[in-house]
Amino acid sequence: MKKITLKTVIFLLAIVALMVGIGIVFRFLTQQWQKDTYPLSYETEITAASEKYHVDKALIYGVIKTESNFDPQAVSSAGAIGLMQIMPDTFTWLQTYYKEENTYTTDDLYDPTINIDYGVELLSILLEKYGNEETALCAYNGGVGHVDEWLKNPQYSDDGKTLKEVPFGETDRYRRLVEQNKSIYKQLHFNE
Repeated sequence: MKKITLKTVIFLLAIVALMVGIGIVFRFLTQQWQKDTYPLSYETEITAASEKYHVDKALIYGVIKTESNFDPQAVSSAGAIGLMQIMPDTFTWLQTYYKEENTYTTDDLYDPTINIDYGVELLSILLEKYGNEETALCAYNGGVGHVDEWLKNPQYSDDGKTLKEVPFGETDRYRRLVEQNKSIYKQLHFNE
């Protein structure tokens, strides 16, 4: 039997220390990459809207990440504008919903503060209407009219309140992606 020398033990300990060090560096870089990929941009505006409308901040971040990836100048092919991708007609309706004194134009949707406030207001209205986050997200993306019809159809809903199936593939992918992004935000930034 061969004797293990002090030199061999030191060499093995150095290898173990190097491997642990590489693991720590890799974990740090991965966490940093995730935080860069899932930033806390517009934190002041999101916190204010979250408190005003009682909507989970991680959900708001999930919607913005999914809708525009934090580009306040984003415009969809359908004409939705800004961080939360609000349609101009929806924006006009939201301004009359609470009969506000302020009257904004479509161009104001490029303003992050206004876009986030109205986008979160819409989310709040949908969450209250449907009482279910996934259904509300489907309405945010696919429209209230479509979701109301789906809820009446036993092919898509067993109870008239939740969707067991979403007939629009884009809307189904959207709600899943928002929920995934929300979960990542909770894990990275809100420790839940």
